[in-house]
Amino acid sequence: MPSKAKSFKQNTIAMVYDFDGTLSPQPMQEYTVLPKIGVKPEEFWARVHVEATETGSDPMLVYMRLMMEALYKKDEVKVTREDFAAMASQIKYFPGVEGWFPRINDYVAARSGGQARVAHYIISAGQREILEGVSIKRHFAQIYASEYHFNRYGIATFPKLLITDTSKTQFLFRINKGKEKLSESINEHMPDAERPIPFSNIIYVGDGMTDVPSMALTKKSGGHTVAVYNAKLAKGRATCTRLLDAGRVDFVAPADYRPGMKLEKRVKLLLDSVIAGIAYAEEVAACKAERG
Repeated sequence: MPSKAKSFKQNTIAMVYDFDGTLSPQPMQEYTVLPKIGVKPEEFWARVHVEATETGSDPMLVYMRLMMEALYKKDEVKVTREDFAAMASQIKYFPGVEGWFPRINDYVAARSGGQARVAHYIISAGQREILEGVSIKRHFAQIYASEYHFNRYGIATFPKLLITDTSKTQFLFRINKGKEKLSESINEHMPDAERPIPFSNIIYVGDGMTDVPSMALTKKSGGHTVAVYNAKLAKGRATCTRLLDAGRVDFVAPADYRPGMKLEKRVKLLLDSVIAGIAYAEEVAACKAERG
């Protein structure tokens, strides 16, 4: 008879992160593309807002197009994947981010006695091409973000994938169902018992109102959510407090990922709860298997 560990498959915990404002203090474009084209962030985002409002366009599509136009105009060269990835070296993180992922992995392995594991994911409205170059990329099972189409010469020509506040939820279902490739359909019904990562095993970490659809889906489906904020900005903390009062998140904490800080303490409490849930579900499965 197979052991419980071999027969029980729902023992993976998914830690899902937004990027801008969650792992990094500023939007990734403000570290990368905007300095390259010499445009002040407030001027660029204001232009995006005005054009999107006047034309009824999606702001995400507007910003992606405006960035490409500005890059071409300034450098008179075409932008490749490698160019975007190289810009990522300028991105800064909140304190402790780079050591966070292996520490969380070790914690789960120790607390679960090796019976549970963690997979980390990014779901971002930012650019995948930039995220491909970040120093923490190796820690993620998947990175989902907006993308450009590159022609046969390797040149970016137009947006091919757009991730918005609401479309982020698609990728939570992909993680939940184990259909992580975009070519795989997630529309077919899959019984909860067959889903590799139940929502109860998902912890979503975001920073504000753009994460509300993902937080709402995760919480409604039995998962867990945490809102983080830049301790230097009063506005961010106020937003997170509203999310807490509205029941969108389990906890709020400053975006400080260093050992012993409030965020680590609260995430570990959630991890302990998930690990206990996995142990319970595994024992139930073993009990049912004994009938045979």
